[in-house]
Amino acid sequence: MSQTTPGPDGKQRCHWCTTTPEYLHYHDREWGFPVSDDTRLFEKLCLEGFQSGLSWRTILAKRENFRAAFAGFDFNKVARFGEKDVARLLGNAGIVRHRGKIEAAINNAQRARELVAEAGSLAAFIWSFEPATAAHAPQTQSTSPESIALSKALKKRGWAFVGPTTVYAFMQAMGLINDHVTDCVIRADVETARAAFRRPRVLS
Repeated sequence: MSQTTPGPDGKQRCHWCTTTPEYLHYHDREWGFPVSDDTRLFEKLCLEGFQSGLSWRTILAKRENFRAAFAGFDFNKVARFGEKDVARLLGNAGIVRHRGKIEAAINNAQRARELVAEAGSLAAFIWSFEPATAAHAPQTQSTSPESIALSKALKKRGWAFVGPTTVYAFMQAMGLINDHVTDCVIRADVETARAAFRRPRVLS
């Protein structure tokens, strides 16, 4: 089966992005483009955790609800959430009402603050796990040595819902790798963006 399929403009794209209308804009404008903004990185880690056992389509459709419920994923604010907030979130039909995942997001916000103190920024820590080379064909694996290493590093620091598969999907989405298939029209755009991207560095 082909890894690409024509989009509305007739140009070839990764096959998955044409399976539902919600995916097309996400694929063309977000997926794979490098991100250094701490809030966006934290949001994506949280949403990947909420996706566990579900489809990304479900999470993407609820993303604005999640943003409203979790203070725009400002981890300094989420870190201060308490039991009243957990109860509020469990009563919010616009998000995924899973106590373990909600509590994990709050815990991870607290751990994110600690990482900023350690590394200077969440971005600096995460981008230190960028693979040196693209050593595989795109979209042929669900983990990598780097996603396993980042997962272990986060877990060691107390993060939850950050297994290697979750972290690999996060790395794909946030541009630490370009996993658009070779014939996808967006792959070259992502390569250009990655070439121009200024990698954040861990404070020494």
